[in-house]
Order: sequence, then C-alpha cells, then structure tokens
Amino acid sequence: MTTPVSSAPADAVTAAPAEWGDYLALMKPRVMTLVVFTAFAGYVAAPGSIHPVMAAIAIFALALGAGAAGALNMAYDADIDARMRRTRKRPVPQGKVSVSDAYGFGIVGAALSVILMALSANYVAAGLLAFSIFFYAVIYTMGLKRRTPQNIVIGGAAGAFPPMIGWAAATGSVSLDAVILFAIIFLWTPPHSWALALYKSGDYADAGVPMMPVAKGAARTRLEILIYSLILVPFAVAPVFTGLGGALYAVASVGGGALFLIMAVRVWQSKAGEAGSAEEGALYAVRKGDRHARDLFAYSIGYLALLFAALIAEHGLGAHVALGFGGAS
Repeated sequence: MTTPVSSAPADAVTAAPAEWGDYLALMKPRVMTLVVFTAFAGYVAAPGSIHPVMAAIAIFALALGAGAAGALNMAYDADIDARMRRTRKRPVPQGKVSVSDAYGFGIVGAALSVILMALSANYVAAGLLAFSIFFYAVIYTMGLKRRTPQNIVIGGAAGAFPPMIGWAAATGSVSLDAVILFAIIFLWTPPHSWALALYKSGDYADAGVPMMPVAKGAARTRLEILIYSLILVPFAVAPVFTGLGGALYAVASVGGGALFLIMAVRVWQSKAGEAGSAEEGALYAVRKGDRHARDLFAYSIGYLALLFAALIAEHGLGAHVALGFGGAS
C-alpha cells in the first residue's frame, strides 16, 4: 500500500478573494462537459421522456452534481495536486480557494443537485446521482486513489453513471441498454486514464499516487491498455445487437473502434512511459517516446464522444435506422 503524501497546509488563508472563475475551475468543467454529454445521450436514447423544462433542470442537476464531486476531489487532493505539475495550478493548491470552502462548495452543490434531480425527474435518477457523487468523492478519491493501482478501474464506475442517470431521468428505471452504456464507459476508462498516466508517470510518482505505471511499470501498463481495448471495442458494438444503436452507431463503433485498437497496439509496441513524464506541465506535453500514449489519450475522448453523438443523432434527430438485430428501444 502506498503511503499517502503529507497533507497540504490545513486551511491556509487565500491570497485574494476567490472569483467565480476559481469556483468554476473547482468543478472540473472539461470533465463536466463529457459527463453532461453522455448523460444527455442516455436521456435522448431512452424510450421515455419528461417535460423539456424538467429535462433541462435534470441535466443541470447532473452537471452540478458532477461539479460538486470534482470540488470534493480537489479539496481532499489539495496536497498531491500541489506536487504535480499538471495540477499545481488548480484553485486550492494555488490558494485561491481554501480547503474548507472547497468542501463546503462541494457538499452544498451535491445536496442541491440531488434535490433538483428528485424534483425535476424521479427518485431513481436522484438516487443514482447521489451514489455516483459518493462513489467518486469517497470510494475513489478517499479510499482507492492513494492505495491501489486498480484505483481507476474500480473508480471508473463513477464516470460511467451519467448515461444511466439520463436514462433513469427519462424512464424512471434502469434497463439492459442503460447498463450497456454504463459498461462502455467503465471499460473505456482504464485505457483512457492509463494512456495519460504513461506520459505523466513522473507526476504521479512525485505525488505518491500508485497509478499503474508507478506501481507495476510502463510495460505492464501498456499491456493492460491493450487488453482493455480488446474488450472495449467489441463490447461497444453491443447497442447494435439490442436495437439501441442503428446503422449510424454501427459505423461509428466499428470504424472508431478499429482506429482505437490500432492506436492501442501502437502504445503496446512503443516505449511509452519508460522515460518518465514530460518536464512541462501542459496536459498534452510529451517526450518523443510517449507520443503514442498521448495520441491514444486524446483520441479516446473523441472516440467516446463519437459513440454517444451517434446515439443522439439517431434518437434525437431521427437518424435511427435499425439493422434488425434487436427490438427498437
């Protein structure tokens, strides 16, 4: 078990009053965007629906919940964020938002998001939202992240809930198709996150976080990325066979998945992660040997967005053309 790094100064006085942009950054807007997008896809693809205004409030509630979870993550991880080049400019380690304010913001935001979801949609969606926030903030951030190289595998469930929550908001229940959408993101998370960890492994090592490259080495990580990719890509075609995905989704999943596999194989064959992380703090800054890992990380975001965009186009824009493998959703 990796020993946690020492904590950041307990509640240092902020250098200046926090601005709205600091609290927005606390909510991890880049992550929140993907969360909202996949949740909206789950909502649109579901057979049920609610009033458009209520649907908009439900999606806002999910965005608020995701942001609240991000704030709680940043509050707890202030010490390791301060030691990583990639995260040291976040609001808490920079002293723009205090740890206690970040906790308060996250707790209040989480409570409001669950209440809004219950009022605008239903208790099933609200319960799933509450559990996803708890899973990310407590089980992953406080329980797994600093203790096991499987942190992102188990913790990835938190990021897989949004399409299921969107589905539940529209239908009041969870079906096989909703579980499949959850599983796609769950299987996608390890290769996506480990690709980043490969070319930022020095950052994680400095912070004492046992990500796979730090705990098991770069070669093992590259193999794990390939294994998960070989499971993910065929599984991502599953919606075609249940009838949830039509012709457009089939093209996106097969074509996009083929490129994903090619890039995963290139990472496996490369020496990514062997030289440590790049000196620069920028997210996409890499050494020459790490470029395949950087490219897979960047492409993986587009791949996931492509899958869910196909579902939105088919079910939200009327482009669904069933291929006869399963009943219409």
